[in-house]
Formats: sequence, structure tokens, C-alpha cells
Amino acid sequence: MWRGAMSGHSKWSKIKRDKGANDAKRGAIFTRIGNQIAIAARAGVDPTMNAALALAIEKAKAANMPMSNIQRAIDRVADKSAAALEEVTYEGYGPGGVGIIVETATDNKNRTYPEVRTAITKNGGTMADAGSVAFQFTRKGVIRVGASDESALMTVLDAGAEDAVEEDDEILVYTDMKDLAHSRATIAQSGLPVLDAELQYVPNATVPIVDPDIARKLLKVLDALEELDDVVNVHTNADIQVDIDDES
Repeated sequence: MWRGAMSGHSKWSKIKRDKGANDAKRGAIFTRIGNQIAIAARAGVDPTMNAALALAIEKAKAANMPMSNIQRAIDRVADKSAAALEEVTYEGYGPGGVGIIVETATDNKNRTYPEVRTAITKNGGTMADAGSVAFQFTRKGVIRVGASDESALMTVLDAGAEDAVEEDDEILVYTDMKDLAHSRATIAQSGLPVLDAELQYVPNATVPIVDPDIARKLLKVLDALEELDDVVNVHTNADIQVDIDDES
């Protein structure tokens, strides 16, 4: 069953949210979301007909991205002079032998790959061949719901969730890839607050990290990757089971 792996996955997601929520270094978030919008818009510029674009726009609004920026990102599809963006995924291993998947949106792989490689190897990790890490994960829809009572849990399960996990006064909802947009809309229509919804690589099993030194080294790798402008998302199968103080 997915539940154990999902719990570990959400642990890193929560650490990432907590560390990045008010970090000035995350000033490139509009660029990242804009890249996601531009890529999604290639399948159609009408969000009512393009679920991926609708989800990207919702993420932009949640990040308080101005509508002018959102429209500019959509307009890149028709702008022949704009550099073409492509989605490129890199794989690697971090301290403790954990798997890492790095999703990027780039107009220059010759810039992006060295940056990703440096972020991983400089901090104690190694790059990996394509597919050597990805098989340890499954692509899933992940929805964060701002509720945690029994009624809310039943509502999200009725909305098409494959599974749901209560954590820190939230419910993490997991869906099949193709059901993400429908489940998100159904949950929102029920009146429950949807905090986030996106496709993620969810680990099939997690690697427990109980050594504080290894945990600190791993977080350095993940933080270095998160700071890269071309990086859209970072996934790991690490289950960090120790608390790390802010100064480490």
C-alpha cells in the first residue's frame, strides 16, 4: 500500500514549504511558475480546455503572481522570438543513498545540466543515468487540502482519490495522473480549501534518514537544487526522521 511511502514523501514537501515560504532567495518563483504556464500552454491557451494550464494558473494565483505575468507566460506560445522552453528531468543520488528527481524547464540544457550537476555533486551527491532512479517513483497527482476531520477525509475520497493521508492539520490527497484536475475541481466545489495541486513523483518506498549529519548534507543538496532558476520541482524518496535546527 502507498501510505508509508506517501508519508515520507510529504515530509520533504513540508520541509521545503517551511524553509522556502518566506525566503528572499525564492524571488525567482514567478519565473519558475511562468515557465510551467508557458509549457502547459503549448497544449492550448484556454485553461477551460487545458487542465494542466488551469492548474498552473491556480498555482500562480496562490503565489500572488500578477495576472499580467500570467498572461505574458501564456503569450510566449505565440511569440516566435521567445526562446523555446522544454521540460528536462535529471536524476541523481544524495547523501544516504536517497534517490532524487529534478524537474526543470529550460531554454538551454547546456546551462541547466551543469548547474544541476554542480548542486548535487558539490554537496555530496552523484548524478545518475536516466531511469536508474525514476523507477523507484510513480507519477501521481497530489492535492493539499486545508482540513483534517473525518468528514473532509470522506469528501476527498469520494472525489476520486486513490488514497489520502492526514498530516499537520491537512489532508494529502493522491490521485491517478489523469484524475488530478477532476479531483481538484470536485474537492474545491465541495467547499474544502485546496492549498495546492500538482503532478509529483511519489516514492514507491522511502529511505529513512535518522543520522542528523546525513540529514543536513541531504538538505544542502535539496536546497541547492531548489535555488536554481530552471528547477521547477525536486522530489526525493528520503524520509527525514530527525529535526534539523535552523543554523545547521
